[in-house]
Amino acid sequence: MKPQLLQIAPMMTHVEEALENAYQVHRLWQQDDQAAFLGRVGADIRGIATSGHHGAPADLLDALPNVEIIASYGVGYDAIDTADCKARNIRVTNTPDVLNDAMAELTVGMMIGLCRRIPQADAYVRAGRWTGGNFPLTGELTGAHVGILGLGRIGKEIALRLQAFRMRVSYHGRTRQAYQPYTYYPDLVEMARDVDWLVAIAPGSPQTNGIVSREVMQALGPKGSLVNMGRGSLVDEAALIELLQSGELGAAALDVFEDEPNVPEALYALDNVVLSPHQGSATEKTRTGMGDLVIRNLAAHFAGNPLITPVV
Repeated sequence: MKPQLLQIAPMMTHVEEALENAYQVHRLWQQDDQAAFLGRVGADIRGIATSGHHGAPADLLDALPNVEIIASYGVGYDAIDTADCKARNIRVTNTPDVLNDAMAELTVGMMIGLCRRIPQADAYVRAGRWTGGNFPLTGELTGAHVGILGLGRIGKEIALRLQAFRMRVSYHGRTRQAYQPYTYYPDLVEMARDVDWLVAIAPGSPQTNGIVSREVMQALGPKGSLVNMGRGSLVDEAALIELLQSGELGAAALDVFEDEPNVPEALYALDNVVLSPHQGSATEKTRTGMGDLVIRNLAAHFAGNPLITPVV
């Protein structure tokens, strides 16, 4: 018999087809009474296919006493309590590396869009205002100093691309990384004070919650720009809005938010922000690669082989 699998939310068509071929799939989001449904089939579920957004909360795992693996679609797994999973002897996988390039590309694109005011320039032309005079001068990235919060796989790809703009690159993390050609700052406030741009690409966790604090953004200052590509939880969003409104923070480019997809309306009225609907990895190529890793990790587990991209 096919192993029974719980799918938490919809996935790409090719992923769902592969799962359907290999497993007896139960689609949780389609159940009107999820508690009753889990009461009937929970003991038979051996695997979970989920996403970094939906995760697998403890109360769900309580209803699945025989689950062996959680395959998460996404590099972030902050919605999964990995320590709890380890205690329950549940393996966890994610989908790293395949999204590094797409994330780095959009980060640079957001920075260019913010610096060169591309959304505003587009609106200027569309409104027929160019005939009345040229668009105001903008800034540029070349020669500026960027600080990266989180020099992991994606952070390194961002750094490489920004060096092509002849930007000076620094970084902050828990520890200094050997053999990296960038300046390390053990103190985030100090780095924010020295840089022109702060790019947040750290994972979400209790340790990074609110790490881009009011103090950090004030240190970045009225000429500084914040780019958040990691998690909305990294930034004190209320302080961010207040500082953008007052001009104490120069500008921000945001791909993630504290309560997605609910974006604070106060941001809509600000001319010094660029907003994106969590599109960092949202390309056909990257999402296909992510889906393939979900399929491969599940297949490896149920075949008794080593996992492709294990977290725990």
